[in-house]
Amino acid sequence: MSIFLCSPSDSIRERWYKALVPPHKNVYHTTYLSELSTLSSKVKIDMLLLHRDIAPLETVARIRQSFPDCKIFVLSNRPEQMEGLQFLQYGVVGYANTYIAPARLTEAVQTILGGSVWIGQDLMQRLIQATFKGDKKKPAEGSATDGRKQVLQKLSDREYQIADLVAQGLSNVDIAESLAITERTVKAHLSSVYAKTGTKGRLNLALLINRG
Repeated sequence: MSIFLCSPSDSIRERWYKALVPPHKNVYHTTYLSELSTLSSKVKIDMLLLHRDIAPLETVARIRQSFPDCKIFVLSNRPEQMEGLQFLQYGVVGYANTYIAPARLTEAVQTILGGSVWIGQDLMQRLIQATFKGDKKKPAEGSATDGRKQVLQKLSDREYQIADLVAQGLSNVDIAESLAITERTVKAHLSSVYAKTGTKGRLNLALLINRG
């Protein structure tokens, strides 16, 4: 996987680079967006970390047209929820603070390369809540008439309870407090839920739960 870092700031590119190397080996610097076409003729651009200062929405739209298979991760000095939503609508798969902690940046890149979306917790909760249509009971045994119900029947009662709370927009901390369990237990249950349902992250899980 080839990852390109695009920012006019040497210090910002260096910050991102140090966070990603290692474990990623094929990481390239670029100062200007105009350099992408030349670089792409030599190396396929699998992922682009793009500094918001040089990437208004219209520019991102053009990049998406030129590199439809590239995963774009926009990093802003002053991230805002509404702007994040707009970027997601334009096909961006990651939106975060330019100065995100190195460990979190590494996690974000891994998440995006794995096929999921990475956004701030507040924005994630907002998106999930937008899909919520009311409490739903776990499908009863033998009642499955479609793939979604069959998948949800794989969950234990506790796993489904936690999945449903995720689908309502609660954070792990909120879920732990609501069920009087530890946050670590919530995370363990969610790992099992993701594996059983084949979902990648909270938003995918919420869409599955709230779809029916």
